[in-house]
Amino acid sequence: MEQTLHIEGMTCQHCQQAAQRALSQVAGVEHVQVDLATRSALVRGAADWKQLQEAVEEAGFTLLPATK
Repeated sequence: MEQTLHIEGMTCQHCQQAAQRALSQVAGVEHVQVDLATRSALVRGAADWKQLQEAVEEAGFTLLPATK
């Protein structure tokens, strides 16, 4: 399964790396690609939304479903 998520609060490359590291450590995540320019993350795997949200919030950001 592939999900596109919106991450609020990222302002620099360090933020991007922190968000990517947090998401990649969630159980069920097979691949994650965080894009600072679009403030989005493409997450592949069977990760639980609540766990993704908690991981991103622990890293200091806010996770929302991406709008199309």
